[in-house]
Amino acid sequence: MNCNKKNDTNQQTNNQVSLTINAKQITAPDSLSVIQALWHAGYPQVKGVGCLDGVCGSCSVMVRRAGSTELKMALGCQLLVEEGMDVFFSVFDTPSQHSYELSEINTSWDVQSEFRRIFPEAEKCRHCDGCNQACPKGIDVESGVDLAVKGRFHESGELFIACVMCNLCMTGCPEYIDPNHVGLFARRVTGYFHTRPANLINQLEAIRTGELSVDTGEQQP
Repeated sequence: MNCNKKNDTNQQTNNQVSLTINAKQITAPDSLSVIQALWHAGYPQVKGVGCLDGVCGSCSVMVRRAGSTELKMALGCQLLVEEGMDVFFSVFDTPSQHSYELSEINTSWDVQSEFRRIFPEAEKCRHCDGCNQACPKGIDVESGVDLAVKGRFHESGELFIACVMCNLCMTGCPEYIDPNHVGLFARRVTGYFHTRPANLINQLEAIRTGELSVDTGEQQP
């Protein structure tokens, strides 16, 4: 009985499925990921790149399953192949428009004002949920951006822990926000500085920009 069960298991894990990857028909075992299916089909493994070099390769793909017209985002290293699946590797020329040096931010008190200077478009978020739908890791991207805008960088960074910088959230944003780079900034400044309470930083920034007036009790001459 045990031998039969083992054979049944092997048979289940070796079922062959036919699918299309980048408009090319291939056949592979259904236990393989999209990336593994490509290698199984004879495509070369490029050493020293992405996950073959110990760093995530951000193999973002668009997938349409059999019987569906809906396109969804995924990562080729995690997506298992299915019968009749269409997969398209996403190649987006989406370099970040932001540059900064943490060493040029004098103190953690300046982080909020520097964030607004570096990411001025972050406050224009339409809350359209486009970034959340595009994220293949299921991150609440929109909330992460909102937390950063509010100066709550530690909480924002925590939401982006699973981010692999695949850039798909950038392609889904009508305001051209780079949400993944917002998350990266939040994680970096949290580690670089012992950040002060967000509400205090926000109040100081509002005073600096004139949005909030302070009555010091001193009489004006």
